[in-house]
Amino acid sequence: MDRTQKAEFIDSVRESFQNAPYVVLTDFKGSSVAQMDALRRSMEQAGATFQVVKNTLTKIAISDGEHAGLAEFFSGNVGVMFAGEDAIAAAKAFRAQVKENDKLQVKAGFFEGDVLDPKQAMAVADLPSREELLAKFLQTLQEGPRQVLGVIQGPARDLLYLLNNYAAKLEENG
Repeated sequence: MDRTQKAEFIDSVRESFQNAPYVVLTDFKGSSVAQMDALRRSMEQAGATFQVVKNTLTKIAISDGEHAGLAEFFSGNVGVMFAGEDAIAAAKAFRAQVKENDKLQVKAGFFEGDVLDPKQAMAVADLPSREELLAKFLQTLQEGPRQVLGVIQGPARDLLYLLNNYAAKLEENG
């Protein structure tokens, strides 16, 4: 690699780290080409990418950003999963691949500004998906007006019950 290629690699990796809301570092030693290809394809389907990186250049790329805490994990064979827009979907797809390929070992992760240990990095897959969060948000938005409407209708309903009870009592008494 000459200097321009190295500079392009550093810029590319820096941009990938900045744009990814969720990142997982893995050791893939012992994985077959078919397993790595399956991993890449499943990540693409989930809107994520998996890239084998050069450790020294990647350390340079992340040295001045919020991902600098990951620098200590760049030794040996390192592959990086960069999530796309839906980090949870990418995390779930990645967890499925880790279960299929026992050679993939999670080294660390990065989510929401925090460096994660391997267990925490895989726990991101347990969070609700974007669609589930949107459904809960919509439900929350609808609940307020529904409760207000119930409060507004309460006095009228109570008055109606009172008048019906009074009319029934009058009919009983003749």
